[in-house]
Amino acid sequence: MRIISMNVNGIQAAVERGLLNWLQGQNADVICLQDTRASAFDLEDPAYQLDGYFLYACDAEVPSQGGVALYSKLQPKAVISGLGFETADRYGRYLQADFDKVSIATLLLPSGMGGDDELNHKFKFMDDFTNYLNKQRRKRREYIYCGSLYVAHQKIDVKNWRECQQMPGFLAPERAWMDEVIGNMGYVDALREISRDGDQFSWWPDSEQAEHLNLGWRFDYQILTPGLRRFVRSARLPRQPRFSQHAPLMIDYDWALSI
Repeated sequence: MRIISMNVNGIQAAVERGLLNWLQGQNADVICLQDTRASAFDLEDPAYQLDGYFLYACDAEVPSQGGVALYSKLQPKAVISGLGFETADRYGRYLQADFDKVSIATLLLPSGMGGDDELNHKFKFMDDFTNYLNKQRRKRREYIYCGSLYVAHQKIDVKNWRECQQMPGFLAPERAWMDEVIGNMGYVDALREISRDGDQFSWWPDSEQAEHLNLGWRFDYQILTPGLRRFVRSARLPRQPRFSQHAPLMIDYDWALSI
C-alpha cells in the first residue's frame, strides 16, 4: 500500500502546476491533500478528478481558510468528515476513510504563523485533538493520520534549529505536544521508523535563499497507531517537482488495502 500526503496550499494553483499529472503516475492507493482552499462542490469539477480514483472532500465554512481532500483507488466502507469540535470542523481540517481494519485520514492543523490569535487557536486545536486521539486508542482498528501539522518535532527536523526556537512551528509547547503524541501516547512517526537522517524537510519559506540553502522544516507526517509500526517499508520526501511550499510525503507499507 502506498499513501501520499501533501499540503497543496490551494489545490487550484497546485493543479495548474501539474500536481494531478504527477500524482497519476505515482501509483498510490490513497492520496491525502491538505489546505485545498476549495469547496466540496468546486472539487466535483472534472479538472480535479484522477482517473481510477474516488474523490472525497471536506471544506471549511469559508473555503479559502482550509479544507482537505482524499483520493482512493478503493471505495471506502465509510467516509467521516470532521472531529466533532469547532477548531477542526469550522475549517474543514479532517476527513477519514474507513477500510477493513484500517482508517486513513487527512488532517490539517492551524499553522500558528499569523500572530498570537492564530497561535492560540493552534494550541486549542492541539488540546482538542489530543483528547480525540486518547479516545481512538481504545478502538480495535489501525489508524494512519496524514497530517500537515506545522510542527517540526526534533532538532533534526529544522535547519538551523537554534535560531528557530522562538518561531511558531518549533516552539517548546508545540514540540512537547509531539512528544506526548509520539512518545507517551504511543503513536508512530512513519518516516522516523525508516530514517533518522537530517535535512529531510517538507516545507520551505517562500524565498529563493531558503530553497537554495535547503532552509527547510519537516511539518508533514504520517502518524500511525502502534500496530502499524512493523509494516512501514519505505519513505520519501521528493523535493522536485514542487507544487506548493510543501513537498509530498510518500510512504509504502507492507499492507494490502481491502474492504
